[in-house]
Amino acid sequence: MSAGAAEADLSGDELEALELIRETGGIHQSDFWKELDISSRKGSRIAEKLADLGLIEREKTVYDGHNTYHLEPAPRDLDFSLLMAGDMLSPFIGEEEVNHNSDAFSQWLMNLAYEEY
Repeated sequence: MSAGAAEADLSGDELEALELIRETGGIHQSDFWKELDISSRKGSRIAEKLADLGLIEREKTVYDGHNTYHLEPAPRDLDFSLLMAGDMLSPFIGEEEVNHNSDAFSQWLMNLAYEEY
């Protein structure tokens, strides 16, 4: 099951929990359920389900002298195909400004147009 399909089957509380984990970049489970204003038992069940679905990573840890879990967003499979034209990566990827009259941009556009046929 893909991450998108797994997310579609989540309840409102589970979606809110996943969003919290993604927004924070990681949170201890002992703070997680407090932030969501739910019981620790419900928080634990939600965290377990999200981990079982592969949407988060759940690692045992010690926090404030107590055993708990650290919840982090699972790495997502990124699709770079929209940035590609043939085997060329978009010239807009990077820190330098791209001149739309440049050879690199023209070649990328030509490869993009060529893929359409």
